[in-house]
Amino acid sequence: MTASRRAICGKLAREWEGSPLIIIKNLSLAFGEKTILKNINWLVTEGSRIGLVGDNGVGKSTFLRILSGLFESDDGTVEYDRGATLGYLPQDLVELGSGKVIDFLRESAGLSSLQSALEEVAEKISSSAENSAGLKSALALHERLERDFSHKGGYEFDSTAKKVLGGLGFAAADSERPCTEFSGGWRMRIALASVLIQAPDILLLDEPTNHLDTESMEWLEGWLRDHRGIIIFVSHDRRFLEHMATEIADMTRGEITTYSMGYDKYLIEKEAARERLERAAQDQRERIEHTRRFIERFRYKSSKATQVQSRIKQLEKMEIFETDSADKTVKIVFPEAPRSGYDIVSAHGISKSYGNHEIFSNADIEIKRGERVALVGVNGAGKSTLMRILSGTEAPDSGSVKLGHNVKLAYFSQESAQNLDYSHTIWEEASRTGSTMTEAARRSLLGAFLFSGDDIKKPVSVLSGGEKSRLALFKLMLSDSNFLILDEPTNHLDMNSREIFQHALLQYGGTLLLVSHDRFFLDNLALRVLEIRDARMRSYPGNYSYFIERRAAAMTTTTVSLSEPETADLKEKRRLEASERNRLYRERKVFLDRIAPVEAEISKSEARRDEIDSLLCRPEALAETGRVQNLMIERGEIEETLASDYALWEELSGKLEKIK
Repeated sequence: MTASRRAICGKLAREWEGSPLIIIKNLSLAFGEKTILKNINWLVTEGSRIGLVGDNGVGKSTFLRILSGLFESDDGTVEYDRGATLGYLPQDLVELGSGKVIDFLRESAGLSSLQSALEEVAEKISSSAENSAGLKSALALHERLERDFSHKGGYEFDSTAKKVLGGLGFAAADSERPCTEFSGGWRMRIALASVLIQAPDILLLDEPTNHLDTESMEWLEGWLRDHRGIIIFVSHDRRFLEHMATEIADMTRGEITTYSMGYDKYLIEKEAARERLERAAQDQRERIEHTRRFIERFRYKSSKATQVQSRIKQLEKMEIFETDSADKTVKIVFPEAPRSGYDIVSAHGISKSYGNHEIFSNADIEIKRGERVALVGVNGAGKSTLMRILSGTEAPDSGSVKLGHNVKLAYFSQESAQNLDYSHTIWEEASRTGSTMTEAARRSLLGAFLFSGDDIKKPVSVLSGGEKSRLALFKLMLSDSNFLILDEPTNHLDMNSREIFQHALLQYGGTLLLVSHDRFFLDNLALRVLEIRDARMRSYPGNYSYFIERRAAAMTTTTVSLSEPETADLKEKRRLEASERNRLYRERKVFLDRIAPVEAEISKSEARRDEIDSLLCRPEALAETGRVQNLMIERGEIEETLASDYALWEELSGKLEKIK
């Protein structure tokens, strides 16, 4: 960090309450002309929970690899307290081998070799002569091995492994399955389980929540809160950062600035520091300009020579403030959503199974205009399956799905980058959205989705899976829709892009159904939560945090009700709630029954109008003057009917919406 930057931003002072476990001295690294680390000096003390943050590509993962010992720096050292153990979870997929999950976990913990050694020594003891020198040596070795085995948690290993695997979403029988049977995301969970079970003194975690569902994230937070050692982690999950970090380490231009506070406070402090630095830089620019004008004005006057030379030297010695310019403000605005009917989608009695595995059975789902619904459940519960069924890309085994009047659906799938022509470049695809957005605005928006400069000339065919997903999301945002179904839309977006996208969705005038593992994203968007659990659907009003509270309360109530009879007050409360629901249903049904035929008549009229428009484009029809005249008269009558029906529909819909 430059002296000027320290003077303005301030490197927050820290009182070292425990002995440092990690001592980093003069750490430097560069890739060609790009500086990754610039003379880093840092002490990390026992019990620290540090969130490592910074823009994509600044070198966070590389820094963790250096700390883990898997990568060498150009200069400097990393020292650990003697005897400290270290666990490292990389962001990329790791090789687990072909053995069983439980065997991999034992091997990773160093227990397999110890167990074999113990068995071998035990056999030697049983075959040794009594009181022989060999027996004494074997007994001493057995005692030492047993002590190591106990220290590594060997005796409680199976219990701990079961608890960790269960918390990360594995079924009880999964521990006996070969690692090769699991997908990449589940293999990363196995690697995470391995690191957690070992409970090292220092935990280095690179995006530990990337492959977790929201329930597993909450479990992981609870587990890590009980961890007594150091935790240094990288994450793009804002909620995870806020819940876990007691200190933030900001990587910017090869330097690390520490903030002894949580993530939300860090954001405020960093912005304040940036503003202070920008003001100082502006003052400095004005002083430089004033000095240069003086030099130019009096450069050739002998009476001012000494003063001119003095100012020239001042400029040469001046250390220029380096500012972190605020992220370029990019605003994403969805096109105005066309007006739809009040009922967006209605699914009745839908069931879906894959082989003997039942996803959900006889489920009913209703989504109304303007709702923002979050779909949650553990991995494998059927969230993506339900979205495919509601979007019409997959059929249920039984039941029906019906879209409402004038619903224009757009679907983003996490499994494939849909709506992309692989023969086009990024820019060609970006230009085929049908949006009236200017070229400059389109380029700016592409930048928010991490496509800039010459990147936009790349063919779609050479893009990574994440890049294809981001491009498909970009196109989706500019589509003419009033019902968005989004399956993990933020998976490949950095924090800044997520916030921009979230703001756009909050301004979106249509209806939203989304799946996301980003709890901050869900919390700010969802007005209702739909949970898939045990092949059943449960609906909770409110945002994600309220859903967590309600679910916990519901589970507690269920547990109590198994052993205690319902009180009279509780029965009366439930009776009144049921009565209120029935009243609202009856009132709503009156208007729904009146709206349905109006919507049917509108659909019929619109279909005939479109048919007439098609006929009027045909040369053979235009050749008959009388026929054209009759078609135009009929079309005018249809427009009058539609105007009347639209007005009635708006009136009935407005009254329906007032029934809460």
